[in-house]
Amino acid sequence: MIRHVLTAVVLVSGSGSVTSSAAAASLEPLPGVMAALGDSVSAGFNACGWYVSCTSRSWSAGDNAEVRSHYVRLAERGPSLRGHNRNFAVPGATSADLMGQVDKAIAEKAEYVTILLGAQDACVPTEAAMTPVALFRRRVEAAMGRLRAELPGARVFVASIPDLRRLWQVGKDNAIARTFWGLGRICQAMLANPTSTKRADVQRRARVRDRVRDFNREWARACAAFGPRCRTDEGAVFAYRFTLAQVSKWDYFHPNAVGQQILADITFDKGFDWSNDTL
Repeated sequence: MIRHVLTAVVLVSGSGSVTSSAAAASLEPLPGVMAALGDSVSAGFNACGWYVSCTSRSWSAGDNAEVRSHYVRLAERGPSLRGHNRNFAVPGATSADLMGQVDKAIAEKAEYVTILLGAQDACVPTEAAMTPVALFRRRVEAAMGRLRAELPGARVFVASIPDLRRLWQVGKDNAIARTFWGLGRICQAMLANPTSTKRADVQRRARVRDRVRDFNREWARACAAFGPRCRTDEGAVFAYRFTLAQVSKWDYFHPNAVGQQILADITFDKGFDWSNDTL
């Protein structure tokens, strides 16, 4: 009887060891270099000052302890990444600028790349000036193809473009927000005539939102074509119902530090299962 019990214990212990080993083997190794690509959101624009980039508070590669970016969370897991966070995001960048940022990530031999880009392809002075979906697709596919060819071992995370209509919803009744939008000519394709309920304005906002959704679908397709080393947030950022309290009071458009922290939370939870060298 004792022999049978001991045998069972050994079998259970062995099974657990195998399971643990398999789980550990499925975890992604920590990167030695990471790169953030994108526009003003990833650059942390207006997250800590008056119309300046604040890369320390970037949801992706920032080093601010309160935001707890992807970089901070990965650096906590092991020393390999510490001091090797690169931010190539540029305020105002569109899909036309993506390839140039990809080239910089390649030059740095990035092993982890985050991308959040496309809002500025829709946030233009007029609806007619938005980037056509077919052109957006070609640019994204070309950039992702180059990343795959030049950095075949890199992991790539693509965050969805935020819902621009949500920004209009939370700010349209705020007089200060409307003033900033008007004086700064901010994202007029969506934010022009913010208090109007005329059919033309309602339909314009819906079409701009649809364009953003189209862009997000193109990102999902490009990531799928990249292969298993690419992940998306599955639309989590687009779906998040942010509030005006999470938006910078410098322009009522960009995420503030709290908004950046929320972006980090949402996206990191949707990303890769990383190893932990500190265990």
